[in-house]
Amino acid sequence: MFCYRLAKGLTGRGNDVHVLACRADKGKSFTEVRDEGQIHRLRAHSVPTHEYFRVCLPWEIKKDIALLFDRIKPDVVHVQSHYMIGEQVVYEAQRRGIRIIATNHFMPANLNPFLPFPQWLKDIIARVSWRDMGKVMGRADVVTTPTPLAAKAMAERALLPRVLPLSNGIDSAAYELQPGEVIERHRYPTVLFAGRLAEEKHVDVLIDAVAKTPSELNVRLEIVGGGEVKAALRTQAERLGLKDRVKFFGLASDEDLRKAYIQADLFCMPGTAELQSLVTLEAMSASTPVVLADAMALPHLVDQGVNGYLFTPGDSNDLARKITTILQLPPQERAAMGEASHAMVEKHSIAQTLDTFEDLYRGGSYNDYADQA
Repeated sequence: MFCYRLAKGLTGRGNDVHVLACRADKGKSFTEVRDEGQIHRLRAHSVPTHEYFRVCLPWEIKKDIALLFDRIKPDVVHVQSHYMIGEQVVYEAQRRGIRIIATNHFMPANLNPFLPFPQWLKDIIARVSWRDMGKVMGRADVVTTPTPLAAKAMAERALLPRVLPLSNGIDSAAYELQPGEVIERHRYPTVLFAGRLAEEKHVDVLIDAVAKTPSELNVRLEIVGGGEVKAALRTQAERLGLKDRVKFFGLASDEDLRKAYIQADLFCMPGTAELQSLVTLEAMSASTPVVLADAMALPHLVDQGVNGYLFTPGDSNDLARKITTILQLPPQERAAMGEASHAMVEKHSIAQTLDTFEDLYRGGSYNDYADQA
């Protein structure tokens, strides 16, 4: 979503934007024109370990990337990953002397659902991945990541000491109730989760927590998103007797997701590998209180007792207590928490993020922004 919004925002400012991404199906590379720019879909392959994960083979995409560089003649490249396409783009840009900006959104835990290996082997893969990140992104003129905590992790594990924390940005006004707009709230107190249904999101902990809330509250849970653990989560909800209280909505349109944020009494992100969590920023923009795992970058988004609470990762009892505390508040106090959430996201303005990236593209340096970070 960050890549999409960045491309759309830059195009809206008159920039000529090209996005290189993998194909979702078989076939040769092709180009499509969309509102956010020209999208160049590169040849990709499925893998036996996951239904939708795709890989691009370096020897297949290297020539296509070089041909695209010949045609586009980019002034700057901005890679969002050190894997596959991002890696080959960095090498090609460096060979041609083109300015490189690199942004990291990745944590090794993000790979776990795609690796059917024992944990000891996943740990080795994680260390290799951090090393590769340093090798590839170390070639960039400026490296960014969404939060100071992520920058610290990159310094310690990828040996990249000069990483600029730069928020993904959010258009908070897009999630506010508009003048005259009325959206009915739910009859029952409702907790919302939105995001990929993947292992590292720990939605199973949230379902367990809802089961442990007081029965008289009759708490409902809405889950928006799709992913590899969806079937297991459905089974868990049924086993706990929550079939009528937990609703799975699958992938949602921007408008439906906006409505879900506004209608929810509380937003929860139990994930432990969040480098910023755009969905949490969106929920906060809709003036929704939050309960977030005390992990990675999520603590940056909570002022304890003011806009919500942190809970101990993986602890459904603690999560149930925090959910109950907020949902038992008088409506005006819960609304005040939501207003505090909204006030906190103002510093994450997408306009400011776009301003900074445009300056970095034109030659701005790490030192120009290090003091602000």
